This record gives sequence, C-alpha cells and structure tokens, in this order.
Amino acid sequence: MIARILVGLISLYQRRGGGQRLLVECNYTPSCSEYAKTAIERFGVRVGVGLAIARIRRCNDRNRIHKLNDPVPVSLPEHQRHARSASH
Repeated sequence: MIARILVGLISLYQRRGGGQRLLVECNYTPSCSEYAKTAIERFGVRVGVGLAIARIRRCNDRNRIHKLNDPVPVSLPEHQRHARSASH
C-alpha cells in the first residue's frame, strides 16, 4: 500500500512537470523520478527508496552535456538482498 502511494506521488510530480518545474534537468536516463518508481515497484519501499536516494545523490553535475544510462538493477547485490528479505 505504501509503495502504491509513493509511486502515485511520483507520478503526480512527473505530470506536474517534475524537475523542469524546479529548473533542474536530470543527468541520467531514465530520469531520477522514473528510476524511483521502477525501483520501488521492483524491490519494495525500503530498498527502492534507498536505491532512489543513492541515485539522486549521484546526480550532481549541472554541466553534464550527455545523459548517462543508469537503469534500475535487475537484481540486487548480495548485501541488499538480505536487507530486503529482512524487511518482508
């Protein structure tokens, strides 16, 4: 239920202009908000939000010319798998 609420809020943010409203252009593809939605849907709230925060923290080069391709991982590294299974 929390995952659906978070994904809904992210979708609302995207529909209302996302980072462009904040005069920010994402350095990555997919965008940080799309990454967050996918991560939450794929791995649940705890791990998904953690992945999204780590991604946003990497997004700090305002002068980048080309976007970097950085998709959500298909599977988690071993240490994150344990964290996910402990939260379910």
